[in-house]
Amino acid sequence: ALDWSCRRWRLLEEIIRYDPDIICLQEVDHFKLLQRALGSIGYGGRFVPKPDSPCLYLEDNNGPDGCAIFYKTSQFHLDSSASHILSVWGVESNQVVLSLLLTHRKTGKELCVATTHLKARTGDLLTSMRNEQGKDILDWLQTTRESRPVIISGDFNADPCEPVYSTMTGSRETPLMSAYGGQGRQGEYTTWKIRETGEQKKILDYIFHSPQLQTVSTLDMPTEQQVGEDRLPSLQFASDHLNLVADI
Repeated sequence: ALDWSCRRWRLLEEIIRYDPDIICLQEVDHFKLLQRALGSIGYGGRFVPKPDSPCLYLEDNNGPDGCAIFYKTSQFHLDSSASHILSVWGVESNQVVLSLLLTHRKTGKELCVATTHLKARTGDLLTSMRNEQGKDILDWLQTTRESRPVIISGDFNADPCEPVYSTMTGSRETPLMSAYGGQGRQGEYTTWKIRETGEQKKILDYIFHSPQLQTVSTLDMPTEQQVGEDRLPSLQFASDHLNLVADI
């Protein structure tokens, strides 16, 4: 399941299965492969690497990992793209946010789409760092989105009880709501894996959007039986995080 010659096709299959108009990805270290594959079926895309990606320290690496956004060129026109290195207490961190300003071709309506991957690991200091990164994202979006509605998704490495969730959903300047409606509708997990430290079953991933946008439907998380006893990733689910899919 982890062998790249097999896994790359499973990842692509998982991405295109739902025929999404917009795709937000994190931990992307094979952007050129995705760009060629998704470009062949009508997607354009942009990528921003982490400043000091841990991938660079691996032998035979494929370059840095980072965040990527793809969009259907038949549905959207790309007006501009921007990226930002997230700051924590005034100091640049190793996390980034990427945004695209898109215009819907049929209606002419404009949209800001962003994705990010916040600092991982547990502990009070890391919890505070993620919250500061969330504040920095909102401040930065204010300067880039202008009056456009926002969709921002990603791996926030934080469950809904952490301060960063309230920060993302409690801003007066950039009000956002969860497409999955908080913990109740999202279920019990977006990642479920077994590591050296034990079994980890958590909600860490979100799709947030402006209140003037409305979520029509969301994709349910698979059942425990579908996930399987070895958890994630697997031949059925190519990532250790599950797909979040929303019709907005």
